Amino acid sequence: MSGNKQALDGMAVFVQVVESGGFSAAAQVFGSSPSFVSKQITRLEDRLGGRLLNRTTRKISLTDIGAQYFQKCKQILDDADAAEKSIHQLTDEPRGTLKVSAPVSFGLGYLRDELPVFMEKFPDVNLDIELNDRFVDVVAEGFDLVIRVGRMADSGLISRIIMASRGVIVASPDYIMARGKPQHPSELIHHDCISYAYTKTPNYWEFNTAEQKLFGQKVDPRVLCNSAELELSFALAGTGIARMPHYMCERELQDGRLMELFAEYEMPPLGVYAVYPSRLHLSAKVRVFIDFFANRF
Repeated sequence: MSGNKQALDGMAVFVQVVESGGFSAAAQVFGSSPSFVSKQITRLEDRLGGRLLNRTTRKISLTDIGAQYFQKCKQILDDADAAEKSIHQLTDEPRGTLKVSAPVSFGLGYLRDELPVFMEKFPDVNLDIELNDRFVDVVAEGFDLVIRVGRMADSGLISRIIMASRGVIVASPDYIMARGKPQHPSELIHHDCISYAYTKTPNYWEFNTAEQKLFGQKVDPRVLCNSAELELSFALAGTGIARMPHYMCERELQDGRLMELFAEYEMPPLGVYAVYPSRLHLSAKVRVFIDFFANRF
């Protein structure tokens, strides 16, 4: 690797000497001395085993070998410059394919309406969207970022909150009519509950008192599922009491198909996070996606 770097450094000096017309002019470009530039050329010639430049006190000229080598070096350096510029374009300008994973409920409830707006604003970005409720591996599965709901574990990944939603406990009017309305979270142990399997504590629901003191209540789920959409369907069908983000059931609460329970015992808020591997050298397509949805939500 060090040999390759030396070769490229030598090529750059050689091309600059030729294009500048001398050692002194090339030295000014590099911010070095003419003697340093001369030594670089001598080392390059020694490594190649041939003279590249004819030197006089007033000017330099290319040898036949030097003329051929100059063309090769020029092409190599131009290609390297083009490669670097192409990478800068990818990191400075939002372009290319953005691979994103998001929960089904959030994707259908929020991203569905906003993604076309995003794509219109950033026409050079293509989207590869995967909606599922499983816990994907951002790095191993090649995602640029994933959307996650809940509390972020210390995983070594970078997360930025793009939305916050309060948690709610809900049940259908039919369930309440058949089983009665619990007045305190402690009564949940006597009710059929619907839990989301991908939370850390599906059997343990947390609440806040009026004094904002956190307490937990054990539940015995009748239904444990890994789909928030299915969880909502069970609640609407009167199967049991469910815990979910407010954004997930906002319409159903408004039209009376679901009732909120324990409103006085506020649940800890649920964050919606954009999670990505590293903040170092963050590509423009990832940055604008996060900024766009953080501002929209």
